[in-house]
Amino acid sequence: MGENLGKFPQKDILLIRDLAKRVAEYAHKSRQEEMAGIWKEHNSLKRIRPLVLIFPEGSWRELLPWESLFCSHPFCQGVEYELRMRLYYAEFLQDDSVITDSIASPIYIHNSGFGIATLTTSPADPYGAVRYEPVIREEKDLEKLQKPKLWVDWKATEEHYEKLCELVGDILKVEKRGPAHFWFAIIDDFATWRGFEQLFVDMIERPQWLHRALSFMTDSWLEMLDFYERENVLSLNNGAHYCGSGGLGFTDELPQPDFDGVHIRARDLWGHATTQIFAWVSPTMHEEFALQYEGKFLSRFGLASYGCCEPLHKKVDIIFKHIPHLRRLSMSPWVDIAEGAERLGRRAIFSWKPNPAPIFAAEQFDEEFVRKMVRDALEKTRDCVVEIVFKDIHTCRNQPERLRETVRIAKEEAERFA
Repeated sequence: MGENLGKFPQKDILLIRDLAKRVAEYAHKSRQEEMAGIWKEHNSLKRIRPLVLIFPEGSWRELLPWESLFCSHPFCQGVEYELRMRLYYAEFLQDDSVITDSIASPIYIHNSGFGIATLTTSPADPYGAVRYEPVIREEKDLEKLQKPKLWVDWKATEEHYEKLCELVGDILKVEKRGPAHFWFAIIDDFATWRGFEQLFVDMIERPQWLHRALSFMTDSWLEMLDFYERENVLSLNNGAHYCGSGGLGFTDELPQPDFDGVHIRARDLWGHATTQIFAWVSPTMHEEFALQYEGKFLSRFGLASYGCCEPLHKKVDIIFKHIPHLRRLSMSPWVDIAEGAERLGRRAIFSWKPNPAPIFAAEQFDEEFVRKMVRDALEKTRDCVVEIVFKDIHTCRNQPERLRETVRIAKEEAERFA
C-alpha cells in the first residue's frame, strides 16, 4: 500500500476499487462508444432522433443521501459519491449520458472574486428561496469592485492527483482537470449586489454607470481567461462534459486544427453565457446590456451555447447577431416552442428544458401528461435539431422511479421523431 493510501481505511479502499471496476465495465461497453458518436452527429447539427438527458440536481439528496455512503474517510466519500452517481445513471436512469473510464482530479485555483460579498437572507427551509440584499446602494459603491486575483495551488493539486492515482489509477484514467465549464452571467451576478428591481431602474436612469460596471466585469473575465491560458490550466470539454445549461460536449470540431496537444486555449473549448434575469426584458435592452458583453466574451471560444431559464424565442435573431459560433440555444419551460422552433430552425441545437415541477413534484406521477407534453413539443420542433434536458429537479417526492419513467417515455417519443 502506498504512502497516500495508508491514510485511508482498508474497507474504504476495497469499496472504491470495486465501484471503479464496475464503472470501467460500463465505460468499455460498445453502447458508450456508439452514444459518443451520436452526440458528435447531434452537435454537428445533423438531425437524428432527439437526445434525452436528465440531471437530478436537488433530488440527489433523495436518490443518494450522503448518509448512505459506506466510506468513512472524507476523501474516499467524495470519490464514492461520484462513482455511485455514474452507476446510478448506467443502471437506473439510463438516459443518453455516456459513461467514461476517466475520473477528474481538480487543479486547485484560488479566485479572490470581485471584492464584494453577497448579502443574503435565508428562509427557515434550507431548500427555500434566498433573498439578496443590495450591497451596491449608491453610484460611488461601484468603486468597491476589484479585479479578481487568481493563483494556482500546485501542491494541493499534486497531492489530490497522487491520492487518486494510487486509489484507482490502475482501473480508471485519472485526469487533472482545470476550468472547462464556463458560466458567464455578469448581469445576474451584478443583480445580486445591486438588487433586482434597482438594476432595472438603472437601465433607464443611469445606463452609462451600469455599462461601466458591465465593462469592468467583462474585462475582468477576459483577463481570467488570459490567466488560464498563460498558466495552461484549461481542460478540454469536447467529450462527456456538461455543456452550457444542458447537453454533452462531444465534437470533432474542438480542439482547433492548430492545437499542439499541450497548450489548451479558450478557442479549443465550448463557452457559455446567460442572462436569466432578463426573462422579460425587451430584445433591444437585452442586446444593449447583455449581448454586446456576452458576444465579446464568447468570441474567445471555439463553440458557444447560450441561455438557461430565460425565454429566448423572441430573441433568436439578435443572439445570432452577437454570439459567434453559436451551436446550442436553451429553450426554457417559458418559451413559445413553436415560435422558437420557427425562428431557430437548424441553425443551432434546440435545447428544450421541460418544466420539471408538474412532472416530479406533483402529488401523483402522470405518465400520459409527460407523454403528451413531450410529443407536443417534438411535433412543433420536427424541423429542428432537438435535445430534451430534464433539469432543475429539486424533488422527486422520494420516488426515484419518476425520473427513470420520464426518461423512458421521452426516449420512446423521441424514437417517433427520428
